[in-house]
Amino acid sequence: MKPGNQSNADERAVSPVIGVILMVAITVILAAVIGTFVLGLGDQLGDTAPQASFTIDGNNTTDINVTKTGGQSIEGSDLTVSVDGERGGEFGTGPWESGEQRSANVTTMPSGEAVVRIIHNPSGNAIYEETYDFS
Repeated sequence: MKPGNQSNADERAVSPVIGVILMVAITVILAAVIGTFVLGLGDQLGDTAPQASFTIDGNNTTDINVTKTGGQSIEGSDLTVSVDGERGGEFGTGPWESGEQRSANVTTMPSGEAVVRIIHNPSGNAIYEETYDFS
């Protein structure tokens, strides 16, 4: 063999090695992505609802009064009240701290028992639900 041919053979061997390294890297990345979704870790990528507890303190002809009894501080404008599936107003603006009472407008006040939900708008989740007697 000529010395020139040996040089070309060595240079051509680099290409298959790089190809194998790239294929292994792609396989590892795909396995990591598929593994996160199979194990349920991919579901946690979206907005999560805050954790808080509330009590309904009463109502008048147009508003429902709710006291935040625990949990993390929540922006009042991020929450909406729903009575029997019909959305009403928000709970004002600014952070809503534990022990603080706020009111939200209800478009149609029921006359008997109704399911009241407080919905966290950014996540779309109901963070509180109670059957309340409006009579």
